[in-house]
Amino acid sequence: MTRPVRIGVQLQPQHADYPQIRDAVARAEDAGVDVIFNWDHFFPLSGDPDGKHFECWTMLGAWAEQTSRVEIGALVTCNSYRNPELLADMARTVDHISGGRLILGIGAGWFEKDYDRFGYEFGTAGSRIADLADALPRIKARWAASNPAPTREIPILVGGGGERKTLRIVAQHATAWHSFGDAETLARKSAILDEHGAAVGRDTASLVERSVAVNRPPAEVGDQLVGLGATLLTVGVSGPDYDLSLVEQWVAWRDARAEG
Repeated sequence: MTRPVRIGVQLQPQHADYPQIRDAVARAEDAGVDVIFNWDHFFPLSGDPDGKHFECWTMLGAWAEQTSRVEIGALVTCNSYRNPELLADMARTVDHISGGRLILGIGAGWFEKDYDRFGYEFGTAGSRIADLADALPRIKARWAASNPAPTREIPILVGGGGERKTLRIVAQHATAWHSFGDAETLARKSAILDEHGAAVGRDTASLVERSVAVNRPPAEVGDQLVGLGATLLTVGVSGPDYDLSLVEQWVAWRDARAEG
């Protein structure tokens, strides 16, 4: 199965007023990106730690109405913050609002400040990963029982690189896996993912898309990452300005590559 190379942008919902975020969404869709992500946190991850910040899923509902072509989602939703059945119904609703353009990006959670300030039990990395493993079948079961059903089989993108547990969850449940590392990390963990796929009887090499964050120009890393199997490449940008110049380079590279 040959996948098209796609370009994403993560519009980090920090240090901006909402009109600036709305403008960035419009500019990103006009620029030709394939996917627009936000993230699921309650406080900024860079810059002023108590700076401006907005919530993930209410924003995705607004993006579903604002946009018409791009896929949308969180990179990634924190599984700890919502009951799995509730999250499933939120995702199904945004799927319908968007006309079938939602990606459910999800991970086990890691940002302790979010947990502490909003009253969630942080637990351990192991307990959070176990909770994610428990949640994904519940999410799928809720979708199957919903009326109306989702407009499509909602793609599930799992973010994280734990080689023993997280990648096994990816092998069992995900349609995409997001790697936060460099090319060497992508190559090593991708091979481990396929080993988990063989163990659970799923052909992850063809069924699980490789997604990776990029922060360098495509001329430096694009061909290498695609050569390692990555087909969704996402640039992260922060407010208040949401500079899309690097994103535009990646879109141009994608188009030149397709034409060539």
